[in-house]
Amino acid sequence: MNKREGEGWSRRNVEAAQERDVHANPSSAVIAAFKVFQQELDSRHDKYERLVKISRDITIESKRAIFLLHRVTNVPNAEGVLNEAEGKLDGVRQKIGQIAEELRGEDIYQFHRAFTPGIQEYVEAVSFLHYIRHRSLISLEEINARLVFMNTENSDPKGSAEAPPSGARVLTFQVTPADYLLGVADLTGELMRLCIGSVGNGDIDTPFQLSQFLRQIHDGFSYIGNTGPYEVSKKLHTLRQSLGKVEDACYTLRVRGSEIPKHMLADVFCSRTTHMDTEEGVV
Repeated sequence: MNKREGEGWSRRNVEAAQERDVHANPSSAVIAAFKVFQQELDSRHDKYERLVKISRDITIESKRAIFLLHRVTNVPNAEGVLNEAEGKLDGVRQKIGQIAEELRGEDIYQFHRAFTPGIQEYVEAVSFLHYIRHRSLISLEEINARLVFMNTENSDPKGSAEAPPSGARVLTFQVTPADYLLGVADLTGELMRLCIGSVGNGDIDTPFQLSQFLRQIHDGFSYIGNTGPYEVSKKLHTLRQSLGKVEDACYTLRVRGSEIPKHMLADVFCSRTTHMDTEEGVV
């Protein structure tokens, strides 16, 4: 037996002896404490992964609602599209209720990174629907008012206006101000697309309404400046791009609207938008 094999044999003997000591003294306070730590960490990791999965489902369903809402510019029955989108968002709220159930008794900020992408997408979708219906920005309080759930022991959490049954408990989920701001920042991109789609259908009033609305959002974000979350300052550049494209569309409508047939306006704006993206290095 050479020296290396002897060292390996000795190490195996030491490890075997340590393992025998552990099994011989299972009541050791240190071992018991670390077992508790292991169970707690495993439980926290499993909860984090469940929240990530729910957040992905929320993101997917919210995107589907947004895609559906873009059809309002080219369908005769816009209210039917809005009601269908509202139904999809009701399903999203039920999934947010699952997040509320997972976070019951927990510190929300320990798991915030697990579900923040889905919540931001939900804020974007619900604010897009609210704007199309009311031509205004939904408030954080209005969003949170819809995130109150009744949960019984044998049912999934669902929002309910009825009196809570016996044994039911009320769960609430509060969207953080940072998630609200990030969702509104993403909303500006959808409003820019709505502007182009409206022009393509001969609607020359919506772009000017959107330009004024986006300018107000931009002024609000500029007021926050560097005092807000880091992600907000990153999305301010995209917000400015969306505002610039809408303002460029309004400029074209005002100056050259009478020269370009309505059915060609959307093609003109799309080509100008592509040119702007190329100059800015987006494409």
